[in-house]
Amino acid sequence: MEKKLLFKVHMPKSVDKPLLKVLHSGFIGQGKKVEEFEEKLGAFFNNKKILTLNAGTSAIQLALRLANVSYGDEVITTAMTCTATNMPILAAGAKIVWADVNPHTGLIDPESIRQKITSKTKAIIMVHFGGIPCEIDSINEIAKKFNIKTIEDAAHAFGSEYKGAKIGNHSDFVIFSLQAIKHITTIDGGLLLCKNTEDYERGKLLRWFGIDRESNRKDFRCEEDIKEYGYKFHMNDISAIVGIEQLKYIDYILDKHIDNQNYYDTNLKNIKGIRIIDKDHCLKSSCWIYTLHVDKRDLFIKWMDEQNIMTSRVHERNDIHRAFSESRCKLPNLDSFNSSQVSIPVGWWIEKIDREFIVKKIKEFSNKFL
Repeated sequence: MEKKLLFKVHMPKSVDKPLLKVLHSGFIGQGKKVEEFEEKLGAFFNNKKILTLNAGTSAIQLALRLANVSYGDEVITTAMTCTATNMPILAAGAKIVWADVNPHTGLIDPESIRQKITSKTKAIIMVHFGGIPCEIDSINEIAKKFNIKTIEDAAHAFGSEYKGAKIGNHSDFVIFSLQAIKHITTIDGGLLLCKNTEDYERGKLLRWFGIDRESNRKDFRCEEDIKEYGYKFHMNDISAIVGIEQLKYIDYILDKHIDNQNYYDTNLKNIKGIRIIDKDHCLKSSCWIYTLHVDKRDLFIKWMDEQNIMTSRVHERNDIHRAFSESRCKLPNLDSFNSSQVSIPVGWWIEKIDREFIVKKIKEFSNKFL
């Protein structure tokens, strides 16, 4: 029996022809295809202040720079995420301050954020774990009171919505990942959506060494005065053409993820030792991963593997790593969440027969071991 995978790369055959055309066009840097991709993404998110980049990690680093985070500053963030969320804070020379999470959802807790704010706090990063939006309004209200910038890490949340608007429209900065196994991919890539025009225009410069690529220069190869240093974070036309083609399938991909999510929400209720994560009525999760709480979680992972069903905790809590040892503190709610959380296959490749089999095996586990 074929293994039920937790992740699978979406790469339609229809990408072949346009990709080859760009490959042999004589131009593969940041050009017209990047502009076209940004235009289409702007329409999807209903936010035209969008920057395509080479990685989601670069998007976080750029957002921190635009928030003027520097040496000696503090950034409040969550340890329940990929290390890619928090490594850029160290790269900026700032100190990580861990906030605790909601023990049920794993999402950063606004009240814990409030308690961790000091005069050195420069930014807050919230992570929409699994695609479930954080309490964005509450967090932004706290940030506004203390004049702090907010960054949404929406790497899991392409297509998620909060109070009727797509994620990408609520905070100072919102980042997405287009890495291989996300909802859609550009092979590697990321997005940064800005709330105000000034940040967007500055970000456009900083993503390519600080160079103004839109100015009318006498010699295009020779830049004019560069006002501040930047990075080589831009996207190229090869990645962009893959993204343009992927975007044609986004409704299909999201619909499959959400339909599978809804099936699990209905059919995994009231099973002994299994707890689903409730979604608030004002949220719409694009469900990159479907996370459960399971008693005897490690035994569950072993059992499911024996049934040819891949499961995983997906991300290790960041605060256990020596790279972040300076910031260690007690996080009792994270301890609780992380002790039982595990994710099951939910993506566009999971058909009705697959999800029925997965639910059947989860019920068998409960009856056998719980």
